[in-house]
Amino acid sequence: MRKRQIKKIYKTAYSAQEKLNALKLLKVSTFEFTAHRYHCTIQTLYRWKRIYDGTIESLEPKYCAPHTPHPNSHTSEEIKNIKNVIKRNPNIGLNELYGKLRLNYAYVRNPVSLYRFLRKNGWYKDVKKKNKYVPQHYDTPVSIGVKWQLDVKYVPRSCYVGPFQADRHFYQYTVIDEATRERFIYPYEEQIGLSTVDFIKRAIIYYGYKPDIIQTDNGSEFTYTKLKNEKEHIFDRYCLANKIIHKTIKPRTPRHNGKVERSHRNDNERFYKYLKFYSYEDLKLQMKAYLNRSNSIPISTLKSRDGKLSWLTPKEKRKELLLLDWGVVE
Repeated sequence: MRKRQIKKIYKTAYSAQEKLNALKLLKVSTFEFTAHRYHCTIQTLYRWKRIYDGTIESLEPKYCAPHTPHPNSHTSEEIKNIKNVIKRNPNIGLNELYGKLRLNYAYVRNPVSLYRFLRKNGWYKDVKKKNKYVPQHYDTPVSIGVKWQLDVKYVPRSCYVGPFQADRHFYQYTVIDEATRERFIYPYEEQIGLSTVDFIKRAIIYYGYKPDIIQTDNGSEFTYTKLKNEKEHIFDRYCLANKIIHKTIKPRTPRHNGKVERSHRNDNERFYKYLKFYSYEDLKLQMKAYLNRSNSIPISTLKSRDGKLSWLTPKEKRKELLLLDWGVVE
């Protein structure tokens, strides 16, 4: 049977009071017990005992920097030349500085040595740091059918257990009503504009109403923003014909479509982690059952308008808003 290996943890810095407490414990205990209690070595205890003269000041950490400069450090002449060049060129870069020193002052050190010297002496302390993103307030619609968020998710290839076809892929189109968080999903084998239009038609039939705004990213299945010509996307034409505003988010900011993006993460944990399908038709059947399940899961942010009820399901929130906004009872 193999013996369990215990890793010893030693503290690297001790205050004078900690050292004094260790020496007091050493008077009534052994070196081994004291070393174990204070996570240090026995040799360290001997050193503290040797330098202790009865005052706590003798146990204060000593300045351990060398009193003489390193033999390979920059000389006073080299430091003077570096300061003179920087003084005459306050906005000079590292490469240009190195070139001037090498050409005019016979500077033979490595550029890394120059950078370390400058960094150590404070020339690079004002480097601008990237500002941390602070989420702004977002006004979520409180009425049904105001805004939908639309996105596409790639169905993991590992879920497909049918006959292998290298060029066959599956995509999950997802739309979510921001006010109710009710979703509609449907699978497609192509991620193109025709699939987008067909999906929205199915979504309108599923919800029973069309939205005022549909918000998407800048994918080619939604819009032609990256093209220089004036060609109009089929989805934009559909929205214009049906008096729907197609709003696109800022490029490379998926957080602006956060509700549908978060729902895709939930799909990975609740559905695709356990999904196995052998055909496109099988995927549609299983996705339909999962859609009914996902819209019946309570959400912490869904509350009734009067604030008395919380943790509503999307279906419950839909019934409430249909009754309050349109007077419809399902």
